[in-house]
Amino acid sequence: MGAYADRRNGCRRWHEAGNEHVPPTDVRIVTSDGQSIPAHSTVLASSSSVLERMLDRSRILHILGVPHDSVVAFVRLLYSSRSATSAREAKEAMERHGMALLALSHAYRVRWLKRRCEAGLAAWLSAARAMDVLKLARLCDAPRLHQRCLRLVAADFASVQESEGWRFVQKRDPALELEVLQFVQETAQRRKRWKRERVDQAMYRQLSEAMNCLQHIYTEGCTDVWPHNSRRPDNPCMSFSTCEGLQLLIRHFATCGRKLQAATKTCTHCKRMWQLFRLHSSLCDQPASCRIPLCKQIKEKMQEEKVDKTWRLLVKKVATARVMSSLANRKVPQVVHKSWMRCRGTR
Repeated sequence: MGAYADRRNGCRRWHEAGNEHVPPTDVRIVTSDGQSIPAHSTVLASSSSVLERMLDRSRILHILGVPHDSVVAFVRLLYSSRSATSAREAKEAMERHGMALLALSHAYRVRWLKRRCEAGLAAWLSAARAMDVLKLARLCDAPRLHQRCLRLVAADFASVQESEGWRFVQKRDPALELEVLQFVQETAQRRKRWKRERVDQAMYRQLSEAMNCLQHIYTEGCTDVWPHNSRRPDNPCMSFSTCEGLQLLIRHFATCGRKLQAATKTCTHCKRMWQLFRLHSSLCDQPASCRIPLCKQIKEKMQEEKVDKTWRLLVKKVATARVMSSLANRKVPQVVHKSWMRCRGTR
């Protein structure tokens, strides 16, 4: 086995160096156009189990279905698979024969070359070639490349529809067309859902901030909001825009004559203030000692009435947003900070 490996590596080195004293070739590879490529059986057999079985039957191998230049590139890569030049050669060959090399490496089970072909085709993928590469990825059992093609199709479906590959799929492969259309639709729905969730999360964060400001106003007091005043206060409010808007809403609520009218006649600003009071009461766990107006009364009223699921879900989401916000804004203890700095200094 050691002698076999030495002979195989020697063939590779002589082939790459262009030495005139290369051992005589004992295999002939015939391509689709009738041309032949001389090769060494030791190199081919050690690179592919499929080629090894073919060599047991004949020393003339027929590799058909791809251009002659692609077969030449395939054989050269088999010779250089263990050398330092393999990466450069693979990159150059991939630019010219990437799809053919993927088909050959899959057919003859050259795993390392197949991985390089998948990575190369994924890196140079375009909307014009996406459908052609997608069909090949299905045939060659390349799931990562297949998924990469589908993502590109979904991201730029308008350009893909103008390609020859898409028109061919529409005429000849309805199953693949259906798969692509379903993926595009699912991707669009997923994007809409993510966008809606981001909007909802922003709303929950805003309500959480409003609850903190409401607590801050009625417990600590906040009548000067920096930087709107010319003089910065000693302890400025960190959420000055939300706090100032909430203060204006509170002042309006205190003087508005329509806040106690029927729900259909209550002004919009008062309705919003009622909702904020109700949301605070739902979150408050100490209504008896709470300094925010109407907290205890609203809490008792909600206990008497049946609260719907939508409101309970809103309260849960806002409570979660408050916890996440507090964790994000929490200062690192000095001891932990010093430990981190010490660990970073020792690296």
